[in-house]
Amino acid sequence: MDRDTESYILDHSTPEDPLLNELYRFTHLHLVNPNMASGHLQGKLLEFITYMIKPGLVLEIGTYSGYSAISIARALPEGGILHTIEENDEIKCIIDRFIKKAKLSDRIVLHSGRAQNIVPALGLRFDMVYIDGDKREYVEYYRLALNQLAPGGVIIADNVLWGGKAPQGDTKDTQTRGIIEFNKLVRGDDSVEKLILPLRDGVMMIRRKDNKTYKGV
Repeated sequence: MDRDTESYILDHSTPEDPLLNELYRFTHLHLVNPNMASGHLQGKLLEFITYMIKPGLVLEIGTYSGYSAISIARALPEGGILHTIEENDEIKCIIDRFIKKAKLSDRIVLHSGRAQNIVPALGLRFDMVYIDGDKREYVEYYRLALNQLAPGGVIIADNVLWGGKAPQGDTKDTQTRGIIEFNKLVRGDDSVEKLILPLRDGVMMIRRKDNKTYKGV
């Protein structure tokens, strides 16, 4: 997206929440790879989707500094809970700090470790799953999400265009290969409907067509 178009979109959208703006600035000043933060447009999209779906339980794979977690949690219905997983425990204190500042400690459960270990142990069925973790493990995350998805549940996956490398079929690095393999897997899964939105680095929306138990892909 060119800057003029992005500026026009931002000018005609609800302004960024002050706390999220503070978190976004803090992320860029203090963390490595700050571009991993969702940012205003994507955060607002996640908030809108959450408001529309009204999920009781949400799973997020890849918290990073907490921007998307806060965006989702704020839109949860009464009693809704977000379980978010971050593998890098060195930034846990930052995530905790902003969750508390947002007064969302009663809506967000933060887990440190690998999603492959944590999610099955939770034994929960999620109404919505947001995937934004290690791109090399997206295929694993997808299968994990399907296994724990409640009837009528929705999966949202970030970075599916991966800087334009995925459409070009660039397979020189493992991160890109992970995204391409994930996209191919979802494309071939007839049990779900899917749609890629060209927002930021590509957001894929996935919805299971029926309420049958997942058989594996």
